[in-house]
Amino acid sequence: MIERINLDELAEKAVLVGLITPQQNEVKANEYLDELAFLADTAGAVTVKKFIQRCDGANPRTFVGKGKLEEIRQYVEENEIGLVIFDDDLSTKQVSNIENELKVKVLDRTNLILDIFAKRAQTANAKMQVELAQYQYLLPRLTRMWTHLERQRGGIGMRGPGETQIETDRRIILDKISLLKERLRALDRQKTIQRKNRGKLTRIALVGYTNVGKSTLMNLLSKSDVFAENKLFATLDTTVRKVIIDNLPFLLTDTVGFIRKLPTHLVDSFKSTLDEVRDADILVHVVDISHPQFEEQIEVVNKTLRDVCDATDKEMILVFNKIDAFSYTPKDEDDLTPRTRENISLDEFKASWMARMNDNCIFISAKNKINIDELKSKLYEKAKIVHTQRFPYNDFLFQKYDDTDEL
Repeated sequence: MIERINLDELAEKAVLVGLITPQQNEVKANEYLDELAFLADTAGAVTVKKFIQRCDGANPRTFVGKGKLEEIRQYVEENEIGLVIFDDDLSTKQVSNIENELKVKVLDRTNLILDIFAKRAQTANAKMQVELAQYQYLLPRLTRMWTHLERQRGGIGMRGPGETQIETDRRIILDKISLLKERLRALDRQKTIQRKNRGKLTRIALVGYTNVGKSTLMNLLSKSDVFAENKLFATLDTTVRKVIIDNLPFLLTDTVGFIRKLPTHLVDSFKSTLDEVRDADILVHVVDISHPQFEEQIEVVNKTLRDVCDATDKEMILVFNKIDAFSYTPKDEDDLTPRTRENISLDEFKASWMARMNDNCIFISAKNKINIDELKSKLYEKAKIVHTQRFPYNDFLFQKYDDTDEL
């Protein structure tokens, strides 16, 4: 008889650590830790406990206070935890001090995301982008890698080798960063030529927070097989497909998802993805309306588009996905407690600030194919405007679609 293997037992057990500060209240801190747990799950770890400390700011030595660190250490020892993940970036000094206290592997949010990126990258372009981001993250943290030489630094003539090795490694990493940037520039030039060779077809790019259903929608509209999964950063590689709605062709691009607390240098590594967004004529901002913090996710994406992609002047369609998963608990008439998101219906959401967007706001379910025809009509309408501006003498192409009379 074959014994069944419990995958949860094989997965690395992790605890998460976050802070409640004057800039980050308890609700926000718990939201970030929930997202960090999702990241850990995507990376293959199992979150068993979350630790939150209320303080004025991160401890410059150990991120959390001495008492909280001792509490974490005891829990780690008693439950055989092998990984502790912190919700914010840690300095070299903080990682070294925390590892000395806890005696386990310590990661911060950026390191965890980099691990997921490395796992998800498929094409040579994506792998180089991830490698560049890893080296940029590693460069200021080289000192921690050479702590095993500390026992030698006390001896006469033994202070130099450790420092020399660090400088050697720094030069090696800088050379690799320079080489990777040059290779990526060469790939960017190739992609620029590819984009020019696509002609003047209308370009539509799917943008949005990670895990909102962009790849599922891409597969539905283009009838392709882009990888889609209920994990963060399921897609790292930019995918472009030609889509034809009625008689109108256009190019549809699936891009990497955005996330909160994503360092700028990490985003900069994915320049080719952002170039597709910059070159797009129309942006389709996909939103998971079933997520409790979808409004904040919208703002994160909009801020990234403003700060990094410089794509604020483009036509945008806001597509609220996963309406089939929207949770709604009706409030009793005699209940005097304040209204919450859980007892606001989808129709009420539609009539709120979203109503000000007029017809640029569509509610769908890509998974269950709800309201997809309405979305296709909207895409056709917007793409047609761009197409007729570029090809003003091709209006006859649309007469069959627009007119009821026979040609």
